[in-house]
Amino acid sequence: MTIELHPVEGIGEITLGVDLGAEIAAACEASPHGLRDGDVLVVTQKIVSKAEGAMEAVDPTDPLSHKPLVERESVRIVRRRGDLIISETKHGFICANAGIDLSNVERGYAALLPEDSDRSARKIRDRITAETGRSVGIIISDTFGRPWRRGVTDVAIGCAGIAAVVDLRGTDDALGRELAVTEVCVADEIASAADLVCGKSKGVPVAIVRGVEGSWLRRASVRSEIIRDPAEDLFR
Repeated sequence: MTIELHPVEGIGEITLGVDLGAEIAAACEASPHGLRDGDVLVVTQKIVSKAEGAMEAVDPTDPLSHKPLVERESVRIVRRRGDLIISETKHGFICANAGIDLSNVERGYAALLPEDSDRSARKIRDRITAETGRSVGIIISDTFGRPWRRGVTDVAIGCAGIAAVVDLRGTDDALGRELAVTEVCVADEIASAADLVCGKSKGVPVAIVRGVEGSWLRRASVRSEIIRDPAEDLFR
């Protein structure tokens, strides 16, 4: 399997009420790579939040003015260290500052996570199919840190038409041994790969990932497939 990563350029500033699916479809169709059936589009969370109005005004002179929003958007505070808060969001994500971000947004505003990123992904996918006739997968990505590891990476916070997790239990490894516990979070892997061409400061909010395994293209949900049930969590 060969995977291709293509940045989608030409998407302008996104504001409240913009038809995001139509904007992405037009940019993909105008790109030199076009859009094909089976492509997976990784869409960064920030433009989804902007289009849906998940933005809050903050004091641009106070770098901590978004902290009350963090408290409001958290259902549980996991850890505090100085100004840093690790919390659980209503979506079930464990992340810094409840996923609230000041980067790549207009000064004086903070971006919140979308209300339901799986639903947002389905809406974008349906619109792109209506505009282009192409059957694609959609992953909405965001940047998360990881416990016990330095650096950030992109993960999937919503998906549609592309598996979140591929269950390999019961299949054989390369040496013929049966896999007993292996479940691969392909949505996170695809989101992280796409960030290599989107970057954090390039102004490229969408990437085409081409060549994924056809069996991964199915109905899926980050909430139901990736978020671990607290009863199964060894760290709570």
